[in-house]
Amino acid sequence: MTYSEENYLKVIYHLSLVSPKGINTNAIAKMIESKASSVTDMVKKLADKELVIYQKYQGVNLTPKGLKAAKMIVRKHRLWEVFLVEKLDFTWDEVHDVAEELEHIHSEKLINRLEEFLGFPKEDPHGDPIPDRNGQIIKVEKQLLSDVPLHTKVICLGVKDSSPSFLQYLDKQHISLGSEIEVVNIELFDLSLTILINQNEFLISHKIASNLFVKLVEHV
Repeated sequence: MTYSEENYLKVIYHLSLVSPKGINTNAIAKMIESKASSVTDMVKKLADKELVIYQKYQGVNLTPKGLKAAKMIVRKHRLWEVFLVEKLDFTWDEVHDVAEELEHIHSEKLINRLEEFLGFPKEDPHGDPIPDRNGQIIKVEKQLLSDVPLHTKVICLGVKDSSPSFLQYLDKQHISLGSEIEVVNIELFDLSLTILINQNEFLISHKIASNLFVKLVEHV
């Protein structure tokens, strides 16, 4: 596949996670930042390669072959993000664009060696799961911090918004993957939250809380 075809396949995969019954070409166009007519042309090319099924007015769906290929692109992207953060000291808001370029390397042997070198990580620096070499993904039960009841302790698992500005904000607040958070107050007026991290209290907006994935602390 060309770089462009791989980018389309990855976008269709991400959109399919929220719209499993069919992806509208306009939604793809918005993500790719392209014209709807260009998207239709590309989708037809992917259909000719048996990577997607496309029916006018019914949307786009990945074939099993297309799904496996998309997961392998995502796998490469997320493994490179781990490498960039853990081995080259990139911050989690810097890695996406670099990984976008590295994900197009087609050496399966290299990617498998990279995974082994990194100790077979299950998640990328943003908390997103990394598909294994067979395309399998381990799903973790998680919820948004905004849905957590008062006086509940949770652990930060990942982010819904991975934009650099949001990640930089979290760095300033010393919120990162693995941070233990306790919700100590919820304002009824605007649903902003007072949270406790390492004995320090912070006030965060409902919007911030709605973009943080967490899981309950397991008590032994």
